[in-house]
Amino acid sequence: MTQRKQRSSQKKKRNWWILTPLIIIIALILSVGLYAVYIFYGVKNNVDGQMYETVSAIDQNVTQKKLKDRDNLNILLLGIDSESADSGRSDALLVMTLRPNEDELSLISIPRDTRATIAGRGTVEKINHAYSYGGPDMSINTVEDFLGIDIDYYVRINMNGLAELINELGTITVNNELEFSQGNYHFPVGQIELDGDMALNYVRMRKQDPAGDFGRTERQRKVIEGIIKEGATVANATRVVQLTDILGKNMGTNIEFNDMLTLMQHYRQTIENFESYQMQGTGTMIDGIYYYIVPDEEIENVRNMIES
Repeated sequence: MTQRKQRSSQKKKRNWWILTPLIIIIALILSVGLYAVYIFYGVKNNVDGQMYETVSAIDQNVTQKKLKDRDNLNILLLGIDSESADSGRSDALLVMTLRPNEDELSLISIPRDTRATIAGRGTVEKINHAYSYGGPDMSINTVEDFLGIDIDYYVRINMNGLAELINELGTITVNNELEFSQGNYHFPVGQIELDGDMALNYVRMRKQDPAGDFGRTERQRKVIEGIIKEGATVANATRVVQLTDILGKNMGTNIEFNDMLTLMQHYRQTIENFESYQMQGTGTMIDGIYYYIVPDEEIENVRNMIES
C-alpha cells in the first residue's frame, strides 16, 4: 500500500538510539539466560526500583487490557540531551507502534522544532518545550493531542547516561563513514574506538554533515549497535545487574519489568518488520523563532499510519 511504501522509503532515517534502554536490557538478559535467578531478580529490582515511575497522563488499566489482548501499543520515546533526564527539553520525540498481529513495528519521528499547542498551557510553541514545562505527563498529553492518538507507555533516556554506560563497558567500536572533528576529538573514516565522551561528541555533530539530522541519527544508531555488541560479550554480560543499575540512574519509564517480559514474549517478532518515518513539513521563522510547520494533511497521514 502507498503508506507502507512511504514508510519503507524512510528506513535509512531511523532514530534507533532512543530504543537503547529496552534493547540493552533485553540483549544483556538473553546473553546470560533467565535461568540465572540472582541476575533475574537483580535486573527486576533495578527496573522496578529505579527506572519505573507513574504518570497521570496514561490509564494503566487500559494499557494492561491492551497488553493482555495483544492489541497494538503506542510507546512515546523521549530523548533528553541534558545533565539530567529529569530536566531539559526532549531532544527527540518518537512514537513507536507495535503491531503483534502483523508482526510489524513502526517508528514515527516528530521533529523537535515542530510547532504545536502545549497541553495544559494552551501556548503554541516548539513541541519539545512540553517536557521542560511538565515532564513526561505534559509531553504525553501534547503528543496525544497533536496526533489524535492514545499513548500506552513512555520511555525517557538521558543521552549522557549512555556515556556513563560506555565507560563502564570500556570502549565501543564503530565504522565511521564521514571524517570530521568535534569537541577535542578527530574522527577519521574507518573502524574507530570510542569512550563515553568521544561517543557523545560523535553523535552530537550535525553542522559538518551534509545529511544534517539524518546523518546524526545514523551515527547514533552505530553507537547503539556498538553498545549492544560490547555489552553482550561474556565479560560484560555477567555484569548485567551493574549495567542496568547505570541505566536506572538515567532512564524513566512506566513499563514494569513484568510488562517488559510480556513485550519480549508477545511483541518481539514486530522488530522483524521495522518501518521508520519522519513527519514532513517546512521550516519557517515566526517572530524571529524557527519552527517546523507540519500541515494538517500530514498529521492525518501520520495518524492513519499509526492506527492502520
